Amino acid sequence: MRKIVILCFSFICSLHCFAKTIPVKNIDELNVANKQAQPGDVIILQNGVWANALIKITCNGTKESPIHFKAQTNGKVIVSGLSSLRIGGNHLIVEGLYFTNGHAAKDAVISFRASKEQVANHSRVTNCVIESFNNPKRMEENNWVLFYGKNNQLDHCSFQGKTNMGVLLAVVLDDERSRENFHSINHNYFGRRIPLGSNGGEIIRVGVSQHCQFNSNTQILNNYFEYCDGETEIVSIKSGSNIVKDNVFKECQGSVVLRHGDNNTVSHNYFIGNDKPGTGGVRIINKGQKVTSNVFYKCRGVDFRSPMAIMNGIPNSPAHRYVQVTDAFIRDNVFFECAPVTFCEGSDTERTLPPSGVVFERNDFYNSRDSIIYKAYDDISGIRFINNTTSQSLSQSLPNGFDKVLNPGSKLPQSTRNAVALSDKSYAFTGASWFSAKINPSTKKITTVNCNTTAEINHQLAKKIPLTIILTNQQYKLLNPFQVESRVQFISHQKKPVQFETGNMESVFIIAGGGYLILNQLIVDGSKAHTKYFIASDSAGSSSHYNLTIKNTTISNFNKANGCEAVFFAYKYIIADKIAVHNNTFLNNNCTGFQMNDETDNKGYYSAEKVFISHTSFTNQGGSLLNIYRGGNDESTLGPDLVFSHNKINNCNTAAGSALIELTGVQQTKIFSNQFSGCNSQGTLLRYTDFVRADHKLERNAIIRSGTIAENKFVIKKDNSIK
Repeated sequence: MRKIVILCFSFICSLHCFAKTIPVKNIDELNVANKQAQPGDVIILQNGVWANALIKITCNGTKESPIHFKAQTNGKVIVSGLSSLRIGGNHLIVEGLYFTNGHAAKDAVISFRASKEQVANHSRVTNCVIESFNNPKRMEENNWVLFYGKNNQLDHCSFQGKTNMGVLLAVVLDDERSRENFHSINHNYFGRRIPLGSNGGEIIRVGVSQHCQFNSNTQILNNYFEYCDGETEIVSIKSGSNIVKDNVFKECQGSVVLRHGDNNTVSHNYFIGNDKPGTGGVRIINKGQKVTSNVFYKCRGVDFRSPMAIMNGIPNSPAHRYVQVTDAFIRDNVFFECAPVTFCEGSDTERTLPPSGVVFERNDFYNSRDSIIYKAYDDISGIRFINNTTSQSLSQSLPNGFDKVLNPGSKLPQSTRNAVALSDKSYAFTGASWFSAKINPSTKKITTVNCNTTAEINHQLAKKIPLTIILTNQQYKLLNPFQVESRVQFISHQKKPVQFETGNMESVFIIAGGGYLILNQLIVDGSKAHTKYFIASDSAGSSSHYNLTIKNTTISNFNKANGCEAVFFAYKYIIADKIAVHNNTFLNNNCTGFQMNDETDNKGYYSAEKVFISHTSFTNQGGSLLNIYRGGNDESTLGPDLVFSHNKINNCNTAAGSALIELTGVQQTKIFSNQFSGCNSQGTLLRYTDFVRADHKLERNAIIRSGTIAENKFVIKKDNSIK
């Protein structure tokens, strides 16, 4: 036996002696090295830009002697253009690549599969970065990482800035080669993902509904999630026997969702909300789930996004719908200054089965700001409460199994009460060692220029740099729209109106993806503008978001007779982070005001995440003032979010049957302290239409000689005056 061990050791040593270090400087050389590679070889990708590179690795190492593909210097091998990495061998390691300034079309950026026949096993991607590697078009869906095969690992990588459709990282369970896979996703940094405005904005998804009855056994460990706001599911579990453990979720508007599959575990995670709206924790569906020893710190999400939501199920539900919550164990969790958790979440005429056989034990609630710690939407007798504690000052009447104590917070470890410091400490151990993923505001210098002619404006816009353009003339003749592709402010110090004289064309301003248009201190007379719109978003469907601000400005005399349909029009498939309208005057515009109803696919898409209209007067508007549309019954987004306040609306009227303000599927609205006078007196002033649960507040408005309000059960009215 001793001789056999010695012989094996000698054989392994001989393999290492023959292992080679092979430098390669382009794809052709890399392909040759891949074909010739032997266990233990190290292939060094030379520093530089690898543009339009399909990196395909199909060789095979061994457990003792993997084949290592690594950057000459971590982060200095820049993979750009139309590029991707495909791994289809065994016992391989890829290290140090930087994907930026490009995209992978509809393919994944990194795939643990070289082809349908060649999946990876026992392979690892480490110390790599994918940054803003997005398809130019928002609706062209792809993933950044796809897992196939078994026993693969992604660790110490950084991901930041995904804006197009598609889950960032997905574990695929298509066939037996990829089930019971025991993949490890550990010590990675997942950075800012702004709201997608659609389903499909998850960071990690394990399985899909068609394969939800299979076990994946994927482990998601020690990762750091920061500002991951893509949609309501940050981590979406759609398979069985997965573990989500020891992760930090910092200020993420969403939750870990046990959507499908049984016997999953979520434990020892920190959910750091820091009072950010929409920050959630864990949502529970299906059988045998375990949620233990997590800390929820100032998480302020509600309903589906609450710190913990235990869902109602559907009778005889197919596996891909809402299976009743049964046999769940929820133990030893801490809720520190959080919004209420929810039991029987989603209860409606379809989801009628409350949780059953659930043990809710030794959970501690410290709360000095809310009057309740939970909401129940159905029968909670199927939940057994044991030895839970709450603050003594809590006024809510609680079932047996809750004890009110003087200070449950005294039971919290110091690290919990200093959760921000804890998250910063955890950050240091995640992501690529060479990459700084901290999100810093733009520090680009803003150039201020005077422009007396249209040609001068176009010359400045072509630079695509942050600008403040001072309009020094009263009239500008346009043959084509002004293209806004960066942060551009138009301002005038004149007391006289500025006219944009045009022939028949699309608009005066087009805001492209990544653009930010600001109109400030302008007096705009639209009587010579023969454009369809005054301002429009780009119609190309960019994956980059845009912004619009109008402030301290007067806009008047845009007219249907000249072909003008709207002051502002939002095209479908592109989304604004924010539309902000403050302290303006809109006067004698015979057209629609703000038209954001082009997203008619009824898949939950919408045109703007946040819309703020305040301290603005609208007089003699000859068309609808505001029209926002979000169709379908998707429940994965937080927006659109509308605030309409302190405005004065006088003598504004629409065509028969149209509402002055039309809100379809808008998820959150606050309409307060406005005055409507003589508006749509024979018709509808404001109409709410909703397909899923919404939150509408209609408060302190004065409605004088104006039309009716078409409301629904989601509208909460308070202190409105109707005359």
